[in-house]
Parts: sequence; structure tokens; C-alpha cells
Amino acid sequence: MKHLPRKRFGQHFLTDQAVIAAIVQAIAPQPGQSMVEIGPGLAALTQPLVERLGRLSVIELDRDLAQRLQRHERLDVIAADALTIDFTQLAQTLRTQQADPPQHGLLRVVGNLPYNVSTPILFHLLAHAQAIEDQHFMLQKEVVERMLAQPATSAYGRLSVMLQWRYAMQHLLSVAPRSFDPPPRVHSAVLRMRPHAQPAPLSLPLLEELVRVAFSQRRKLLRHTLGRWLDARGYAGHFDVQRRAEEVAVHEFVALAQNAHA
Repeated sequence: MKHLPRKRFGQHFLTDQAVIAAIVQAIAPQPGQSMVEIGPGLAALTQPLVERLGRLSVIELDRDLAQRLQRHERLDVIAADALTIDFTQLAQTLRTQQADPPQHGLLRVVGNLPYNVSTPILFHLLAHAQAIEDQHFMLQKEVVERMLAQPATSAYGRLSVMLQWRYAMQHLLSVAPRSFDPPPRVHSAVLRMRPHAQPAPLSLPLLEELVRVAFSQRRKLLRHTLGRWLDARGYAGHFDVQRRAEEVAVHEFVALAQNAHA
């Protein structure tokens, strides 16, 4: 029985074999690696991955699709919302299940992320970056542009700062709507995310709050937003608030988070 894409799950199934092959080549899965796929859908990417890995864990929210996937003897199906998954614990669990686990035991994460929840998933994974080797995601092209954006551009914002602090990111390929069924109304892109081995040490919740406040009114000078936030915290250091948030480089936000202790 054919599965009808469900709008509430943001389902657009990848069908272009050339794109699938390019993604698999970019991921370069190796036998025995610990890998989890978010949103496997109809297994277009899942099947070539599991053929190279030997075994693959998948996270699927749609119960009907999860039941289909459970018939595959080499898939470990987690029927759940990816936002509820402890990826650090999952990495540890998968490592203990391997007969000859790799020394680092890090998790590889892949997926065609639903456009309506892609940003929450990216932020959720941010807290587990220390347990992850790399991430390969299909995302809305606009989201990828925001992730990679540089200061003083309209795309630069909260997502740019938070992810660039923690990851080295690379755009791999663009994907047209016709590569999906049903075709989305937007273009897509695939990118690679590798956690920095030694990110600048700081409080993640503090950086999240600081950046959220800074970009809450991006057209206003920071003295109206971040400046007041710093004053309320009794911050005695120097930070130029006579500019807009989009003019502040990632390393400046990071340095401020390191200095603006609770």
C-alpha cells in the first residue's frame, strides 16, 4: 500500500537517484560505524546507507512508516520524535552493541530534515555535539544560507552564531524541488557539519540567551536590547553596543559569553 505524504510531518520524499548517490558518496559510510538517520521516510537514503554500514539506527515519528521500517532486519527503528532523543546516550548505547567498537565511539548523524522542525532539531543536537563525529543534512536552502552566513548580511543571525561557534560547516550540493515527491515549494541543500574538536569553552545556555536577546530586535542598535541585558547583569566589561547584532562577529559573541558570567 502506497504511503501518502503527511503535511503535518512535513514529508517530502527524496526520489532522485543521482542526488541520493551524491549524498551517500559525501557521507562515505564505512562498515561498523555508528550512524543514525533522522526521518528515513520511504528509505530512499536508508537502503544504500545500511548496505555499506551493515546496520543502521533510524528515528521515525510517523508510526506507519516506523512499522514498515521495522520489517527490515538490519534496521534498529526508534519510533519517536528526534527532539526527545538523548543523542549522547544513543552514541554510548550503539558503541556497547558493537563487537569491535571504534576507539572514539562517536555517532554519525544524517537525515532529510522536515523543514518545519529543522531549526529545533539543529539546536537540540547542539547540546550533544561532543558525542557526534559529523552530521550530513538535507535542509531548506534558505536555512543552509543562514547557517553559513557571515556578519553584515541579511541572512546572518542567531542560527549563524550558535552553529558556527560549535561546527565547521560545508555546503555540499543544491537540490531542486523536482527531486522530491511531492515537490516542496522551496529549493534544498545538503551540508556537512563537523563539531570543532576544541570549541571555545563557555556556558551554552548563556550563549543562547545572549544571542537571542541580541537578535530579538535586529533593526535596532544593541544598546536597546543586549545593552540593557548586560546592564541588568552588572556587566562591567567593554562591549560596543552602538551597532546592530548583525555587525557582531561570532568570535565577539563568544568572547562576551565567556566574560558575562552568571
